[in-house]
Amino acid sequence: MKIEKIADYACNTGEGCIWHPLEKAVYWTDIPAGKFFRYDPKTNTHKQVYEGRQVAAFTIQADGSMLLFQDKGTVSLWKDGKIAKTIVEDIPLERDTRFNDVCACPEGRVYCGTMPVRTPEKVILRDAKLYRLDRDASVHQILAGIHNSNGSGFSPDQKTFFYTDTGMGIIYRFDYDRASGELTRQRNFTMVPPAPASEGKPDGMTVDAEGNVWGARWGGGCVVCYGPDGVEKFRVKLPTPNTSCPCFGGENLDELYVTTAGGHERDKLGPDAGALFRITGLNAKGKPEHFSRIGI
Repeated sequence: MKIEKIADYACNTGEGCIWHPLEKAVYWTDIPAGKFFRYDPKTNTHKQVYEGRQVAAFTIQADGSMLLFQDKGTVSLWKDGKIAKTIVEDIPLERDTRFNDVCACPEGRVYCGTMPVRTPEKVILRDAKLYRLDRDASVHQILAGIHNSNGSGFSPDQKTFFYTDTGMGIIYRFDYDRASGELTRQRNFTMVPPAPASEGKPDGMTVDAEGNVWGARWGGGCVVCYGPDGVEKFRVKLPTPNTSCPCFGGENLDELYVTTAGGHERDKLGPDAGALFRITGLNAKGKPEHFSRIGI
């Protein structure tokens, strides 16, 4: 196994990495900075491609364009290197917060979670939620009472949806109905205990071709691989504590890219905080992420 630091923009909150299969490139974001970046493994080059309003996460549209999930519940279409149009202007309940993590489903809908609204003392004033963005661009709230909506993904057989509530320390699993987009039978997939604190909290995640769930641990400095039964198989340590989001990429989907956070606190979190890493030699392979098909 090999761990490489691929790009270092000292991201405050590096997040949302996704493999673009048509461009064969990785995109990721620094949420508070309102920036996102692109890495081309063929040329081993990377660059900042956007600066503006916050972008928390992306999906890849079937035509190769991208959806940007932003603050205030805004969803924008990114095409030809710029924001081409607004798909969703805002969500009234989310005007003082933002999206966090998102995931396209087999039918091209998008499940998109939000952040809670907190006081300066971190007391939750309004909970986070999970929405479904349908192909006609209509938005439907499907879950409430969430402490911090985070990573999600689908099993290889497309029957199970995994969803993370970081605040609760739980990755849930749901039955997924492909025809309707409904999620039912919520139950725990795995739970990270609150102690010791060095275990961190579950953050972004991805699902591989064998149905294993790979979950980043915010504060835990690692990515944990769980079997389809929710039991930990092994973990990969990274040289900085706030690991935030993994995705499989590369020609054979056998490279794991991982975003990290804390570039503004390197005096406490170390010189690698906020960098993008690549892990190879894992003997694991990802599955293609589903394209979103909003408006297509």
